[in-house]
Amino acid sequence: MSGLVLKLAPKERVLINGVVIENGDRRGRFSIMTPGAHVLRLRDAIRPDEASTPVRRVCYAAQLVLSGDLDPDAARLQLLRRVEELSQVFTDPDSRNILAQATSALTSGQYYRCLKSLRSLLPREERLLAYRQ
Repeated sequence: MSGLVLKLAPKERVLINGVVIENGDRRGRFSIMTPGAHVLRLRDAIRPDEASTPVRRVCYAAQLVLSGDLDPDAARLQLLRRVEELSQVFTDPDSRNILAQATSALTSGQYYRCLKSLRSLLPREERLLAYRQ
């Protein structure tokens, strides 16, 4: 079996191509066979009021593409610029690798993969902001 396999907890919600789907009372599992489908687990979603740091704002913008609220072609250049800005702060090799993965995903139109890469920077950003205070 190919495609994306989602395993959902009871009552868990997921956004697929702009449509919210809620699982039933038991654990569920299903496959998404359509290549390029936009999928976002709502439990992982960043709310607008939570997009208060540079990495969170870039993640939120990628999320808007996945939810269908932002045109992918219009968002791509803006997201690439924001990732470039992040590379001015995250200069260690591991972070640079993560940002390179996000850039690669963006240039190939894989917004979920971009979001997934960028989310791994959130703990680092949190540590940097805590250190600054």
